[in-house]
Amino acid sequence: MTKTEPNLWGIHAGKTGDADSLFLKKHCIAIGWTRIGDASSIKPDRESFKAKVAALYSDAKPGAIPNYAGQLFRFVHEMKPGDLVIYPSKRDREVHLGRIEGGYEYDAKSEIGYPHRRKVTWLKDVPRTHFSQGALYEIGSAMSLFLVKNFADEYRAALESKAVAPMPVAQDESVAAVAEDIEETTRDFVLKRLAQELKGHPFADFVAHLLNAMGYRTRVSPEGPDGGIDIVAHKDELGFEPPIIKVQVKSSEGSIGQPDVSALYGNVGPQEFGLLVTLGRFTPQAKTFAKSRSNLRLVDGDDLVKLVFEHYDQFDARYKGVLPLKRVYVPEVIEGVEE
Repeated sequence: MTKTEPNLWGIHAGKTGDADSLFLKKHCIAIGWTRIGDASSIKPDRESFKAKVAALYSDAKPGAIPNYAGQLFRFVHEMKPGDLVIYPSKRDREVHLGRIEGGYEYDAKSEIGYPHRRKVTWLKDVPRTHFSQGALYEIGSAMSLFLVKNFADEYRAALESKAVAPMPVAQDESVAAVAEDIEETTRDFVLKRLAQELKGHPFADFVAHLLNAMGYRTRVSPEGPDGGIDIVAHKDELGFEPPIIKVQVKSSEGSIGQPDVSALYGNVGPQEFGLLVTLGRFTPQAKTFAKSRSNLRLVDGDDLVKLVFEHYDQFDARYKGVLPLKRVYVPEVIEGVEE
């Protein structure tokens, strides 16, 4: 009979790492949810945990209830003595590997706000640089408590001091995956915020501000019927010198077809340019129509996000408040590198 390996759990010490000293100095792991009280008194099934969490955390979003309850249930009932645990510390930048030594305990006198606890023997501390980017990404889960599955063998090898050389960065495919995931998440965030916060005419004001950041002067049509033109953009102060750009914006997230593109183009004079900006996408017919007109440009949601990233530093405080972003650096995979 094949011996089953113990589960490998990942845990975080709060969003800011505030339970770091508790974990490492008191030789334990812990989670919060202080309103719950002694979780051992809850009937040992997931539905009972959901009901308890829903009753005591009525201010939580509906989708968060099963998430909270699931983590609590796992900590109390699924985690077993002998299971392994991974704690990536934000303070010392090391990955701490340990073994669960006891059952669930409730500390009602907890001062730090982590009353649900289990005793741990810390077995090994390993620098983060020892692990592949994919392994580090897995233990960067947004949840406080989670099972480590995809890269469990890498952590087990580190715990057993097996001679497993770290994967060369140039060959680590997960580096690209991490970067792509961050970019996609940020792209989705920008588009959702614009769609939710700047629906309708306010979106025209935003696009005008973006054009200002790009070096254009703009005039935004008043709210209401605009004759198909939301913004007029130009380089000179008075708007007499070419190029004159007539802009229409669509804050919808659906597809924009050829009729809308044709309607805009009908308002563009021989020496003028047309620009249609949308949070969504353009149909193939709309793109084909625009390609055959040298003075017509289409900017879809993806193109808009790229422009936002490029000119974000020039945004005023209002729009930085709508789109709170900070600059980060992510790995760029160099193709064709051989070790």
